[in-house]
Amino acid sequence: MTGRVLIVAGSDSSAGAGIQADLKTVMVLGGYATTAITALTAQNTLGVAGILPIGPDFVRRQIETALSDIGADAIKTGMLVDAAVVEAVADALDALAPDAPLVVDPVIASTSGAVLLDEPGVERLKRRLIARAAVVTPNVPEAAMLTGLTVADLDGMRRAADALLRLGAQAVVVKGGHLPGETLTDLVVTTRRSFVIKARRQATRATHGTGCTYASAVATGLAQGLALQPAVERAHAFVQQAIRNAPALGKGRGPLGHAPSRKRTTKGKHVRSHRLHRRTRSRRR
Repeated sequence: MTGRVLIVAGSDSSAGAGIQADLKTVMVLGGYATTAITALTAQNTLGVAGILPIGPDFVRRQIETALSDIGADAIKTGMLVDAAVVEAVADALDALAPDAPLVVDPVIASTSGAVLLDEPGVERLKRRLIARAAVVTPNVPEAAMLTGLTVADLDGMRRAADALLRLGAQAVVVKGGHLPGETLTDLVVTTRRSFVIKARRQATRATHGTGCTYASAVATGLAQGLALQPAVERAHAFVQQAIRNAPALGKGRGPLGHAPSRKRTTKGKHVRSHRLHRRTRSRRR
């Protein structure tokens, strides 16, 4: 395994998003993940039924114990619950991992409408974490909520990305999956350049955890020494493959298929058919 990634996020009892999706992603891409859990959630593919926050002091203790022993080559944050937890996370990272690249997935609300970060927490997120982030990965609704701008097309995505760069982020990935159309466009912007990554929309309900997976895949790439563009491109391809590999579980938005798919050969042996996994392994060699 190469690349240590500290994940600071909430737990998903359905294992489709949150810490569980993060762990699967980092593992499949060849990294090693440690965790600091910010909340327990009771949820499934239909929505969030309940949230049990973890106190900020214990969140910080988890971060401190993980970093003081195993360390981290990159850090990824997801669900942070409230302003107190954001402050605790920011203080711990400032003290113990000031140079580790930080990937911020600004989880504000679930698809079903559950609030996952309160309003004061959003303001602290912008000032304390986005301001020091190597990469921020909002989807279109999150980009609009963070900036107060209308995000209805590529130009709107670019304006929102520029606003987040002005907060201090080094790079912004605005994910365009919420916009209409058969072609999905993600916009990546830094202070020096920008590029887009496109994919054809897949006809599927299996989209639970795509944002968590994307951000964790980017963090794994940075932890493994990839530059921004190859890290984001690999993460994008990984998410698209995981959607194609989805196991069709649940009655709502189902989980992804993170693990490499396998097919049986004529001799009865299993072989990997996940081309992305093979490419990842060959790069490490």
